[in-house]
Amino acid sequence: MTYEIEIGRGKRGLRAYSLDDVAIVPNRRTRDPRDVSVNWQIDAYQFSTPIVGAPMDSVMSPESAIALGRLGGLGVLNLEGLWTRYEDPRPVLAEIVALEAAQDGAHFSPAVTRRLQELYSAPIQPELITSRLAEIRDAGVTVAGALTPQRTQEHYKTVVAAGVDIFVIRGTTVSAEHVSKTTEPLNLKQFIYELDVPVIVGGAAGYTPALHLMRTGAAGVLVGFGGGATGTTRRQLGIHAPMATAISDVAAARRDYLDESGGRYVHVIADGGMGTSGDIVKAVAMGADAVMLGTALARANEAPGQGWHWGAEAHHETSPRGDRAYVGTVGPMKQVLFGPSSHTNGTSNLIGALRRSMATTGYSDLKEFQRVDVVVSPYESV
Repeated sequence: MTYEIEIGRGKRGLRAYSLDDVAIVPNRRTRDPRDVSVNWQIDAYQFSTPIVGAPMDSVMSPESAIALGRLGGLGVLNLEGLWTRYEDPRPVLAEIVALEAAQDGAHFSPAVTRRLQELYSAPIQPELITSRLAEIRDAGVTVAGALTPQRTQEHYKTVVAAGVDIFVIRGTTVSAEHVSKTTEPLNLKQFIYELDVPVIVGGAAGYTPALHLMRTGAAGVLVGFGGGATGTTRRQLGIHAPMATAISDVAAARRDYLDESGGRYVHVIADGGMGTSGDIVKAVAMGADAVMLGTALARANEAPGQGWHWGAEAHHETSPRGDRAYVGTVGPMKQVLFGPSSHTNGTSNLIGALRRSMATTGYSDLKEFQRVDVVVSPYESV
């Protein structure tokens, strides 16, 4: 059942909720947090945490992807980023970190954006795609790399030949049917069918687009709209999908596609707007199987951004829709994920908080926790 609100005499709209608008309700049973499982599996690949590192240059380098993999998560390398444009991107990263911030204290700085556009204008080198993925593979962790839909046709053969385990196609908004009068669009269904590796694709922010993506054969669907700490899509394009409603809608598409396909389960991965452990907890409660983290992992000591955070939208050559934001650092990645924590704001011991919330509400694994009771509770205080 859905409820439309009359905005004015000529327009009605559905009421949607952000993660801040919902809260989890304890049940009659509690558990010991040590008895709770946060294991997650997609296709043949098993992980001891439902954490996916976002393919952003401020978050994932080959080294940090390896570190996350050894801690039980999945690091996804941005195959259109600095690591595939420069033989040694460390001086470039250092320059981005050192760029002067806006004078008024705001994130927005035309000078920073202009320099990002210049640095990211260097061509992508296919041989670097191969060597970066090989570096991750040699470490013995699951190998995942991401391309945008616009670059997938150009580079996917290099990616697959390099031995990627999981292929990610990630954009601000990805549809199963892209219409263009000037270029030949990517046929997702044919593309995924012809690949021998599982594909995660998104973002999607509603029931219908997610169902269409699931029908392409994707192993997982990213739920999001290009938001998060660095995104300005809402201000620039007027597009926004509150995450609690978006995750719930895509989870409903997963349920219906399970019936439609005769038992094929597509994983729902929340992507964007989850900077604290409480956000992660509520994303799973709304139906996510795993979460893709940017800001939360950008705070780790190992993150290439050294406390600064930016995404692909920040350096778009014609329409940048993101800023370089300072998120700070809270400690080593192991502490960010597992503690011990000295932070009370939900920025470290993310998995410990998820375990404790599941235990407090009496659930033993992630699939069970998706059934937890929630209430609508508009955000009023820190």
